[in-house]
Amino acid sequence: MPAVWLWSAPEATAALRSRDLATILRVYRRLNKLSQERLAALLGYDKTYVSMIETGRRNISDVVTRRHIARTLGLPMHALGVTDNDDADFAAMIQFGDSTIRLAEIARQSGRAVDAVNELWPLVARLEARAAEGRAERDTMILLGQGRAALGVSLGTVLPEERLTAAARWTGKALVVAERLGDRAFLAHALRMHGNELRKADHVGAAIARLSRAVAVSEDREGQGAAFALLARAAGEHGDPDLFDLAIKGYRARLDDGGGRSMLFNPFTFREIELRGLVATGRAANAVRIMQTNMPDAAPVAPQWHIIERVTAGQVLLAARQRDDAEDALRTALLAAETHRLPHQIQRTIRVADDGGLIEISTRGQLALQRLSALLTPG
Repeated sequence: MPAVWLWSAPEATAALRSRDLATILRVYRRLNKLSQERLAALLGYDKTYVSMIETGRRNISDVVTRRHIARTLGLPMHALGVTDNDDADFAAMIQFGDSTIRLAEIARQSGRAVDAVNELWPLVARLEARAAEGRAERDTMILLGQGRAALGVSLGTVLPEERLTAAARWTGKALVVAERLGDRAFLAHALRMHGNELRKADHVGAAIARLSRAVAVSEDREGQGAAFALLARAAGEHGDPDLFDLAIKGYRARLDDGGGRSMLFNPFTFREIELRGLVATGRAANAVRIMQTNMPDAAPVAPQWHIIERVTAGQVLLAARQRDDAEDALRTALLAAETHRLPHQIQRTIRVADDGGLIEISTRGQLALQRLSALLTPG
């Protein structure tokens, strides 16, 4: 049998993630230097049958056939959208799946969102395959919902703006599970995450609807504060000063109650959201005044929030006509965004630089995007 270790190649990894049988077979043959005839012999099929699969003329939805192909070629079952009937370690995966998700979240929050995606996708793919076969036990669905949400948020951190809809689709699928489970705490979490990814994908009206509901559903102070934070951001981008003021007031009130500290629920994040929202709702002078008199009294909880804050600082400094300081802030943001592989933040930096006529910063940003694209493209 061909050496299955070749599936560690980037091209193969991308093929396996696609879960498209035609793509998987084509890449498998290419990496293992097999003809269609030889692959057909390995599988016990006619060459014409393999050719029809690879060209999309034959769609294999039969679970037994997909299991046969996976076992014969040494591929993971979940890559072909199925599970193994003799999957003795599935219970262990359920037991430790929650830890996998928590560790992936820690990786994302520490600035390693790419690692988080790489940890999450095999778990989610395997759970998706089990659910697709109708084996959707409650424990499986709980883990699937949590995994979908975490994967969507991680993708929303590392994808460029033009692909952020993919992240919103995953958080949307998490919301479907949350609605079905009837778990109020997870429903509030899924609404917050899906609302924020919708905002980033430029579906701001839908985002406001989800985040307004998240405020109503959240029962704990920190959850409500996070929902208000995200609602304030969406309202600012929507250009709605009244809703922004209402949301930022709710955020501030819960933050002032004391206790709790998360990526969204802390003084540093509050200040950044307030500054950006004021600029977005036409009150740049207020933002300038706050930035000059109200220094953040806490460090960012995660590296990406330092980047987000530096871009916002650049916006405010440009409004105050402090171009040199704005350039310094945006230059810092670019360097950190490239280091942490955050194309969305590079794109945001470029927009701010373009709006302020900072040609050098904009050019640096475009070059950083090109380098990052080359780094993340399999080859």
